[in-house]
Amino acid sequence: MTVDTRVEGRRGHGVHRLVVRVAVVFTVSFGLYYITWRWMDSVNWAAWWIAVPLVLAETYGLIDVSLFGLTMWRARRRGEPPAPIEGASVDVLITTYDEPPGLVRATARAARAIRHPHQTWILDDGDRPEMRAVAEELGVGYLTRGREWADRPRHAKAGNINNALMQTSGEFLVVLDADMVARPEFLDRTLGWFRDERVAFVQTPQVFSNVATGDPLGSQAPLFYGPIQEGKDGWNAAFFCGSNAVLRREALMQLGIVGYVQDTERSVALRLRDATAAVRRARRDHRADQALLPVLEKMLVALADARRALGNGEPLGDITYRLQRQVALADLRVGAGAVARVVAVVGARAGAGAGAGSAAAVVGRGPDDVGPRTGLEPDPDAGTDALNAVQLALRAIDVDRADEAQAILPLATISVTEDMATSMRLHALGLRSVFHNEVLADGLAPEDLGSMLTQRLRWAQGTMQLFLRENPLFARGMSPAQRLMYFSTMWSYLSGFATAVFIAAPVVFLVFGIAPVRSYGAEFMLHFVPFLAANQVLFLIGAGKTPTWRGQQYSFALFPVWIRACVSAFRNVVLHQPLTFAVTPKVRIHTNQPWRLVRWQLMAGVALAGCLLLALVRLSAGPQEFIPTAFNVVWVVFDLAALSVLIGAVRYRGYLAEEKN
Repeated sequence: MTVDTRVEGRRGHGVHRLVVRVAVVFTVSFGLYYITWRWMDSVNWAAWWIAVPLVLAETYGLIDVSLFGLTMWRARRRGEPPAPIEGASVDVLITTYDEPPGLVRATARAARAIRHPHQTWILDDGDRPEMRAVAEELGVGYLTRGREWADRPRHAKAGNINNALMQTSGEFLVVLDADMVARPEFLDRTLGWFRDERVAFVQTPQVFSNVATGDPLGSQAPLFYGPIQEGKDGWNAAFFCGSNAVLRREALMQLGIVGYVQDTERSVALRLRDATAAVRRARRDHRADQALLPVLEKMLVALADARRALGNGEPLGDITYRLQRQVALADLRVGAGAVARVVAVVGARAGAGAGAGSAAAVVGRGPDDVGPRTGLEPDPDAGTDALNAVQLALRAIDVDRADEAQAILPLATISVTEDMATSMRLHALGLRSVFHNEVLADGLAPEDLGSMLTQRLRWAQGTMQLFLRENPLFARGMSPAQRLMYFSTMWSYLSGFATAVFIAAPVVFLVFGIAPVRSYGAEFMLHFVPFLAANQVLFLIGAGKTPTWRGQQYSFALFPVWIRACVSAFRNVVLHQPLTFAVTPKVRIHTNQPWRLVRWQLMAGVALAGCLLLALVRLSAGPQEFIPTAFNVVWVVFDLAALSVLIGAVRYRGYLAEEKN
């Protein structure tokens, strides 16, 4: 008797999903029970300055674990892919800026060896002769920016790919970072998913071949490129992660056209609003010529009609052409009225003997020669100024995107994490994604702490840029679950603030004896322990056999990076301060003072270690201090265990060939 392993696999996955859902229900229930009690009965309001931040941090934690539970609720394991599409044309795009030519050569050579027919391209954003020589040596295509990009926004990696999209023609695109060496079966294992015409992209895991035993820099992300991406995939919300992905060109071009139309519509709407405000100001002006008020009223009606037509989705060309004609007719009326008004004013000032000829002569000299106005007579320029404002607003409508090198921008350019922004917009169009959980390319991780911190900061900054510019909770076109899948990743970067509180709270208690909780006694344990236990069980079940401790350590230990990313993204998006884009270095950065890179964590660790010594003093004070002191000691030990990961990171001197993760 033979057993269908695929059926057995589906049954096993079904049992696992049921267990995960039970764990989610228990965790969220215990969490609500605990947080409700914390807010209602246990906050030490006498020390509100530490008590309120702590309960807020705990509330943040409950929301975070709830979002994780939602992610795991429909985790999807796809199994074997369909057979690849025969005859599909593919462009393999290798993005590079300043990486060593030898590194790009290895990537391009492997890309050329992919079995499915394709064309390989090196996209050299550095426009380097030595990189062009590498492309010629390997017989692959070479693309760089043209003169049209001079003095215009370059949009980093997104701009590099957008430039290539206009010069290539494959139905599908493979995007590879400069250090990602693809395996020959890459397309054989991914193209089949595109038999579903609604699939816009297929993402595969990113793993690194130069990671030493123990993963000292936390480079591998098995939880994300495994259970989390599978969970998001279950809600049709798997992310495009910038490399090791295949994308459908038609979907990207559709996204570019939709984005162009939406941006142009926003520009037209803004200009119409400004023009309407200018006409209304002129109408309210007490100096405005009363004879011209009907013209301004008609202009307001025309502008209102244009805004209504824009809202109804009428063609932009028809709207602007119709409004331009109405403005031109209004200009003629206002101009005639202004001349008549000046003639009347001059005639009144010149007296009965001046005659019309004198008035005309004055008009010929221009309004500035008539003499100063008293402020009481009508202003003959009021209507003209208003309609000039309308004309300027209409001329400012840029349907050609003159400020951009390309009118169509398929990959999103609103964030330095162009991948997440692009996938979010593709999902908003109603398109689908696939996470194919099979390693099909091997990359190179950062070789030192400084490079790793640069990489993580850029990821966090870009994610928070997107959160502030296009909050997924309010994005049209996505399902509620899809919105929450994107929001959960953005929400995770706020953990830096919560971590700072979790470090400060035990220090405050052990040093000053100030408890943020009214009691650490039996009632506290009755509420807290079930939530903590359920939380850990859910995490272990959801992760399965995936190792998670290193990821937890870095999520905690990099709290200053997350805080800096949130602050700098806020300054960039809200305060319009520049945000520097940094490419992750592919070679080791030598520094004589690596500890300075983690000075905030170092200070936190010293403070926590000092608290352990003070805890011995508090324990000697009597049994009444034992439970709260012991609880905070355990808390401090956990914090120190998480921060200790940075000791190995600072001492790490790079990957050795004999080391294997």
